Formats: sequence, structure tokens, C-alpha cells
Amino acid sequence: MPQESPHRADALVPERAGGATATTTRAPAPAAAAAPAPASHRGRAKGGRRRTAAPAPAGTSAKSRDAFFDNAKYLAIVLVAMGHSWEPLRDGSRTAAAFYITVYAFHMPAFIIISGYFSRSFDMRKDRLQRLVTGVAVPYILFEVAYTLFKRWADDDPHYPISLTDPWYLTWFLLALFIWRLTTPLWKIVRWPVPLALAIAVLASVSPDIGDDLDLQRVLQFLPFFVIGLSLRPEHFKLVRRKKARILAVPVFAGALVFAYWAAPRMNAAWFYHRDAAQELGAPWWSGAVMTLAMFGCSLVLVACFFAWIPGRTMWCTALGAGTLYGYLLHGFLAKGSRFGNWYDTPWVHTPWGMVLITLFAGTVITVLCTPPVQRAFRWAMEPKMTWAFQKDPVGAARSRN
Repeated sequence: MPQESPHRADALVPERAGGATATTTRAPAPAAAAAPAPASHRGRAKGGRRRTAAPAPAGTSAKSRDAFFDNAKYLAIVLVAMGHSWEPLRDGSRTAAAFYITVYAFHMPAFIIISGYFSRSFDMRKDRLQRLVTGVAVPYILFEVAYTLFKRWADDDPHYPISLTDPWYLTWFLLALFIWRLTTPLWKIVRWPVPLALAIAVLASVSPDIGDDLDLQRVLQFLPFFVIGLSLRPEHFKLVRRKKARILAVPVFAGALVFAYWAAPRMNAAWFYHRDAAQELGAPWWSGAVMTLAMFGCSLVLVACFFAWIPGRTMWCTALGAGTLYGYLLHGFLAKGSRFGNWYDTPWVHTPWGMVLITLFAGTVITVLCTPPVQRAFRWAMEPKMTWAFQKDPVGAARSRN
């Protein structure tokens, strides 16, 4: 069985330890250090004297956070915000459309792969189910209602319905994550999890009757990336972090941008959302299978290139990786508000310098929304403890007392 995840089991939801917000992420301990000593010798030295563990050096922690994944989450969430800022610019700028397509080809797959990677230890244990409820289900409900009320007010649509089964805008990811993580034990027991998940995604892409309930098209079409994350090990990330991989990533991304520039006026960008079947996009049914497989391969290559460029050292932005859920959910109000308020109708926004300023503004806003003050202000919604909602575990209580 995989070790307890050092991060929370997903890319966006903040890390916790024992129900409290964690300031550091746990790295799995080496097997030799984690193995307990035999009961007859544990805690005693020669002569029968009990040994006292040497104190850790000041300012250090026995379990430290992996800066690589925090950096990856922060940089990915910045790309999410920038992608949203480019969306209204695509019609008037082929360059903006090319950047938009390139980013959308890998930013959510990267998040989902990280989510799967840190879901490897998930099972139906009581404390993990509680964290799934408080860290995923409750924020989904709160923000689905909040976004609906915001749309009613900002878009002058007072009758827009509140529906927990039909997520609006960004909240689909939390619903999908809830479903994916519940299925984690199943993917651990099947023999070929990734091919099976990919087959399910292909079938979903040619099945328009699935409908919009629970956003199942996205749940199923993005599923292979989550299952890949479940199948990855630390050594797999080391492969893409080598110098050779970083060098190769440069021409690959350059080629992706060139191809996106060519494809921008010819391709429906809705393929990258994975929320519709091929028939719903006006394409023949067989193209759903072809596009799903082709985009799956392209996304994996670009995700690998993205990971290759992620620094593994602690940087100024590393601590912001713990606040990606905050940035993700909160920036949606500004992104949608800019559309409802017709901010993009201003001519200067569509000039080259305007596009640059919009991009920098989006990156700055998402950075601020990931900071600790914002986390403290919205922790009640993102990370509610809700101890009152769960039955006490007598076994766990007895274990903690001992």
C-alpha cells in the first residue's frame, strides 16, 4: 500500500494534518527510518537504560515540504488565471488564441495528475472520508451556491437556478475530484488501470446522451489523467526533471505554440474543455475517439515538459502552492465579473500592450489570492473543521490518549 500522502490528495485543496491546516507538507520517510524497532529493544540502550532521542536542530522539521509540487501547483494556477484572461481576446488575436490553446492543452491535466499522485493512499478510512467531505464536498456546495447568486446579480439573471448536480464554471473540478477520489480503491485493484480509464474516456466522448448531470463528460474524459497520477511514483517525476528533459522541453513547447497558431482558426477550442461529446460539437462520432486519444498524448507530452521546467528548490512562490484552491475558486468571480461588466469592450485591451497588461494583472491577482492572509480570511469556507458534523471515533480517541 502506498505511504500516506505528504500533500493533500489533490492539487488545489490545501494540505492538512490531523484536521488542522498544515504549514509543511510531509515527505514520505525512508523505509528504514519508518520501521519501528522490535518491542523488546525499543527505546532502550545497553544496560537497560532508556535512550532519549536527540532533539532536531532548531528551525528544522522532521518532515519537510516538497517544494517541487508546491511550485508546480502555483505556476499551474497562474496559467489557469492567464488562460481565463485570454479567452475574450481570442477572436481578435491569433497569437492570444495560440497561447490559450497551448495552455489549455496541459494546465488542467497537470493539476489532475498531481491530484491523482497524492490520492494514492486514499481509502475509506474514517478520517480520510471526513477530509474528503470538509475539503472537497463542502467547498463545492458553498461555492456552487455563491457562484449562482453572483451570476444572478452580476449577469442580471435573477431566475438562474441553483443546482448541485449541474456545476457552473470552476466548481466542476471539485465535484470531479470528489468522484475520482471515491473510485481510487477500484483503480488500485484492476490490472490495467490507465488503458481502462482511457477506454472509458473514449466511450464518453462519443456518448452525447450522458448529459450535463454531475458534469460527467468532464469527469470521464479527464479520468485517465487522474488514474495516471495514481500510477506514478517519485522516480517518474525524477525522469522529467533531468537536464536533458529541460532542454528537450524548449523545442517541444515552441512546436506546440507554432501548431496552435496554425490550428487556432481551424479548430474548435471546446475540445480542450472535455465537457461535450463529439456529436455535440458538430463532429462525426468517430472523431471523438480520435481527438480523445490524440489530445491525451499531446497533453501528456506537454505536462512532462511543464514538470521539466518546475524548479525543485524553495522559492518566493513555494509557500503559495498551499493556497491554490483559494486562488482557483476566488479568481472566478473576477474572471466572470469582467465578462458580465463588459470590461473587454475597451479598445486598448485588444492592443498588444493591453494584452500584456491583462496577462500581468491576472498573474498578480491569482498570486495575491493564494497568500496566507487570504487563506486565513476564507478558511471557514475552504477548510472547515466541522467536528460537530461527525461521530466521534472511540478507537481513534483511545489511540490518541495512549
